Amino acid sequence: MSDEAVHILVVDDDDRLRDLLQRYLGEYGFRVSTANSAAEARVALSGLRFDLLVLDRMMPGESGLELAQDIRRTNNLPILLLTAMSEAEDRIAGLEVGADDYLAKPFEPRELVLRIEAILRRGGPKAEELAEVSFGACRFNIERGELLHDGALVRLTSGETEMLRLFTRSPGLTIGRAALLAQADAENIRAVDVQITRLRRKIEDDPKEPRHLCTVWGQGYVFWLD
Repeated sequence: MSDEAVHILVVDDDDRLRDLLQRYLGEYGFRVSTANSAAEARVALSGLRFDLLVLDRMMPGESGLELAQDIRRTNNLPILLLTAMSEAEDRIAGLEVGADDYLAKPFEPRELVLRIEAILRRGGPKAEELAEVSFGACRFNIERGELLHDGALVRLTSGETEMLRLFTRSPGLTIGRAALLAQADAENIRAVDVQITRLRRKIEDDPKEPRHLCTVWGQGYVFWLD
C-alpha cells in the first residue's frame, strides 16, 4: 500500500473488532495500524504520523475519553469515538472533549467508512465557510436560504430552511432529533420527522431511498454531500 494513503490508528481492546476493522478499512485503501490500549496508542502516536484516530471510548486503564481529551490539548488529529453508550449525555461527553464524531456500537462497517470520509472532507474547505453547496440535482445557498433543484427555485418553509442550513453546515455529522427540534421551530419530535419527510421530497430523487438526508436509527439524521 502507498505511503501516501490515509493512515488510521484503530484503538480498541476487543481483538476481534480491531482485526476486523483493520481488514475492512484496508480494503478501502486506508493504511491501518492498531493498538489494544491507550498506552499502546501513545507509543504509536509518538513514533508515527496518523491522519485519523478511531478510538474506543471504554477500555481498561486509561479510557478513550481520557486519551482523546489529552490528545486534543496539543494535537488537532481527527478523532472518531466508538462507544457502546447510546445515551445523549455520553455522546455529548465525547464531543465535549474534542472528538470530531462518534459511532455507537454495534455499527455497520460501511457507516464507519462514510463517517471517516466525512471527517476527512471537513479537513478541507468547511461547509460553513461556503455561501453555497451542491448535492445531487440541488444547489443550496446557505446565506440566502435559497434551494434550486435542476435550476428551478424550490419553496421552503422557514423550518425547512433552518433545518437544511444546519445539515449543510455539518455534513457527515449525525444530528439528534432534539437539536433539530430547536432548530426547525417544530412543536414536537413527531413534527421533526414530518419536516424531514417533506424536505426529502424536495431534495431527493427518490425520497423513499434517500442518498443525502439519511436516517441513523435510534440517533437522528445525517446529511451527505456528493
